[in-house]
Amino acid sequence: MRVLLAGATGYIGQAVLRELMAQGHEVVALVRPGRQLAVDAQDPVTRIEVSLTDDADWDQQVPPVDAVISCLASRSGAPRDARQVEFEANRKLLEHAERLSACHFVLLSAICVQIPRLAFQREKLKFEALLAESSVPATIIRATAFFRSLVGQVERVRAGKPFLLFSSGNLTACKPISDRDLATFMVSKLALPPMNTAVLPIGGPGPALTPQDQGRLLCETLGQPFRTTSLPPEMFDWIRWLISPLALVSQRMRDRMEFLRIAKFYATESMLCWDAVTERYDAEATPEFGGDTLQAFYAGLASGERAMPERGEHSLF
Repeated sequence: MRVLLAGATGYIGQAVLRELMAQGHEVVALVRPGRQLAVDAQDPVTRIEVSLTDDADWDQQVPPVDAVISCLASRSGAPRDARQVEFEANRKLLEHAERLSACHFVLLSAICVQIPRLAFQREKLKFEALLAESSVPATIIRATAFFRSLVGQVERVRAGKPFLLFSSGNLTACKPISDRDLATFMVSKLALPPMNTAVLPIGGPGPALTPQDQGRLLCETLGQPFRTTSLPPEMFDWIRWLISPLALVSQRMRDRMEFLRIAKFYATESMLCWDAVTERYDAEATPEFGGDTLQAFYAGLASGERAMPERGEHSLF
């Protein structure tokens, strides 16, 4: 089928593009102005350079498609960016899919929206609600942590420095998933449009790993002793309190305060399914998919066989 892919140059979007081509789909890839797409001339990909957030007539260049996959995500998490990307840009995609009577809309969301405290989480949920009301069959993929989000301390540990933990390093856990496995999972849903909007949480192969587990694994892979330094998660609240007067007059400082909220959230909340009855995260209830492990990923980075992924603007370390 012909698939419209938004976010094709992003971390997961690139993997989805590769998987779509591997499964024989024709791809119409939306690319932000100035971004390059890693494809060959003979690949079944039509590259369209548009800005969904700025171009009113963006869809005039887009040929008819059978399905839509959105891997769009806010780069900063700041409220304005989150509103424009997580909600407005996705809304434009959905309206386009509705006009075409597309057979399926697959959305990459995030498992962290279960407890919405942040601007980008609320915008994701707003669009999920819009998608649920649409006539287009939809699948919402709520993914756990990506491997990319767990590489921030590779160079630090390689240099012999201690691994940084929040509190004991056992406050949170996740079942990290590779870009390849997540892409395979997403594309596999294309041919199976649900009767009603389906919400699918997904993680990589277990068991769930705490930051303490991740640190041990990284140190072992790099041949370094496991040494740690503990930081209090409350530090993000203290910094917010210090800069709050500046936020009254500076948009940049207001965005910085939101980043600190994001950092505090990830330092204290697990990327697993939330059980509202017991009010706890449930590793056993978090579905698993794929065969790529974090250990093998770290080994690839350590040997140089795998390049360090671009980490975006949500980097803590």
